[in-house]
Amino acid sequence: MLTTQPFLSRSAWAAVVAALLCTSVLAPLLHLVVPEDSAFHLSDYALGLTAKIMCYAICALAMDLIWGLTGILSLGHGLFFALGGYAMGMGLMREIGRDGNYKSDLPDFMVFLDWKEMPWHWAWSDSFALQLLLAVAVPGLLAWVFGYFAFRSRIKGVYFSIITQAMTFAAMLLFFRNETGFGGNNGFTDFKRILGFSLSHPGTRTVLFVLTGLTLVGFFLLARWLTRSKFGRVLQAIRDAETRVMFTGYDPLAYKLAIWTLSAVMCGIAGALYVPQVGIINPSEMSPAASIEMAIWAAVGGRGTLIGPIVGAFFVNGAKSWFTQVVPEFWLYFLGALFIAVTLFLPEGLMGLFNKIQHKLRRKPAPEAADSPTPAATPEGRA
Repeated sequence: MLTTQPFLSRSAWAAVVAALLCTSVLAPLLHLVVPEDSAFHLSDYALGLTAKIMCYAICALAMDLIWGLTGILSLGHGLFFALGGYAMGMGLMREIGRDGNYKSDLPDFMVFLDWKEMPWHWAWSDSFALQLLLAVAVPGLLAWVFGYFAFRSRIKGVYFSIITQAMTFAAMLLFFRNETGFGGNNGFTDFKRILGFSLSHPGTRTVLFVLTGLTLVGFFLLARWLTRSKFGRVLQAIRDAETRVMFTGYDPLAYKLAIWTLSAVMCGIAGALYVPQVGIINPSEMSPAASIEMAIWAAVGGRGTLIGPIVGAFFVNGAKSWFTQVVPEFWLYFLGALFIAVTLFLPEGLMGLFNKIQHKLRRKPAPEAADSPTPAATPEGRA
């Protein structure tokens, strides 16, 4: 008789509920209600940093779906993250209106570059709803087209990783050019409002924080459901033995294309949430290093575990924040050493280490009482 595993264990459900309470109740209270002079007050910096890392955690989770679950290592997911951010940034730039430095209907960078009118791809940027749609549609469509030709050609392994990195590098060079209408190397910044609400207001920042936390939890539950479904089992089979999957009658192209596109959409949504909270988007988000860091988050946390990449994103970026403040010149050395140490000694990441420790504690035998008397043999007990 077949037995199905539960969607989430009791401890996992407790963790999900705790995450929801922390992001939607505890953090807003600590930020808005607790006085600033209190030790329990959540500062603007801490709120913004946590929100930024949660955006990164969504990208790490997306990376786990294609790398940990399906065995496809992408080194170009920073492109999808940046495209979602640029779509949101275009809408935020239009909301500045005449409050910019040049008091013009055109964004400041266009006035500086002596543009006379909006380029064609800015025609509908005054519609916030449409920009949200583009933040999802543009990364998803690009991923679908790229993935279709790559997977149909059966490009895999290191070759696939190289062409994804080449794709994001080419896009970065394109967005660096001033004539593309995306702000060149400066990108978009100096945002004022979102849907008419000031981005500097604590209430607005708190709402964005809550939305980011809810989105992260929602994507985690979606990913968990996918891994427990037939769709997820086929993806794991493709990761382990794609040729055998083809012989059983399944088409790997459709499955790989679906999860690849979903992961790109997740990164696009993360980028759209990132921009209004950080306040800037530029081509550096498309750099190969940004995409490689996403893979490092998944590897450090433990790929294939879903929760591991989220932990990895918080651990690595928290360490990055500390190092860049205290000893900024040693940050890259620490990151390199961390990745080497994980590769050599923790192939299953931090979650693998945690599971091993937990397993050893469970199997540890209870100490026997040394002074317990041994029952003496009695005549009745002899044969």
